[in-house]
Amino acid sequence: MKLPAVIRAAPNGRAQRRWPKRAVLLLVLLLGAAAGGYWWWRSGPLLPPGIASGNGRLDADEIDIDTKFAARILTLFADEGDMVKSGQVVAVMDTQDLQAALKRDHALVRQAQRTLDEAQANLLQQESVVKLARQELDRTTYLVPKGFATVEMLDQHRQQMDGAVAAQNAATERVGEAQQALEAAQHSVELDRVNIVDDALVAPKDGPIEYRVANVGEVLPAGGKVFTMLDASYVYMEIYLPTAEAGRVRIGAEARIVLDAYPTHVIPAKVVFIASQAQFTPKTVETKDERDKLMFRIRVRIDPERLKGHEEIVRSGLPGMAYLRTDPTVARPSNLQPSPAPKLQTAP
Repeated sequence: MKLPAVIRAAPNGRAQRRWPKRAVLLLVLLLGAAAGGYWWWRSGPLLPPGIASGNGRLDADEIDIDTKFAARILTLFADEGDMVKSGQVVAVMDTQDLQAALKRDHALVRQAQRTLDEAQANLLQQESVVKLARQELDRTTYLVPKGFATVEMLDQHRQQMDGAVAAQNAATERVGEAQQALEAAQHSVELDRVNIVDDALVAPKDGPIEYRVANVGEVLPAGGKVFTMLDASYVYMEIYLPTAEAGRVRIGAEARIVLDAYPTHVIPAKVVFIASQAQFTPKTVETKDERDKLMFRIRVRIDPERLKGHEEIVRSGLPGMAYLRTDPTVARPSNLQPSPAPKLQTAP
């Protein structure tokens, strides 16, 4: 009897069955598909109707730390990757010219103060002259009707009184002018101090330094950029949704962000911006339907309270997915519930 093609005699005399190559290949494909489906089911959230999603990249607001005046960089106190705090000095510009101007304005203040003192002393003197002239005028006015003084003496004393009052008014004006000159000199000193303080560049927010654009010794114009930092309190992701889904999203709606680097960590967020006009689908966006050629840009922002104390881990450019609830009555699936905030690491 002739054996089938798939059965051959084994070395030990027993028959051994070999599977055809096609059957083995089919079995491998089925196993691979099952494994891939299981992985997708475990890693990708199952979205019920009423929840939209879109892919994007994590980003944070960039803040340029610029110079206020044209100056030379004297010292740098930060570098790329450093974590800085709000109000921390990150660079100091050369202020020799401002220091010289401050000394000059201090001298002008002292000079204006002396001028004011002289004007006030002159005013006191003129007030005494007016007082004496008024007394003589009053006395002469009393004596003329009694015949003890002439009308000519009364006219002389009246003219002296008028001259003394005019001199007093002029002295009062000079005091006012000297006071204004002193205040102007003091304002110049205050301005010099403000400009010197402004030449110490400070970080306006908490966050990491992303770029250092200039180095020590470089002369920068007014508005010259020295650093670019990230605002660790404003971290967001922008996604694009088709009209049918974007029209049901509202400002302030809750959202969730899942980064590719941390697929099991769900970050709570909130919708803070919805574009008023549609635009062409960006190349980096994967649409569910190829017919959706126009998309609306939507920004979801991570809760700033969640970011407090974790500014050092803020990074931009990390890809991920954002999930938005277009129907507020739909319950979120369990795998989109927010994860606990990471614990702060304290120094031992």
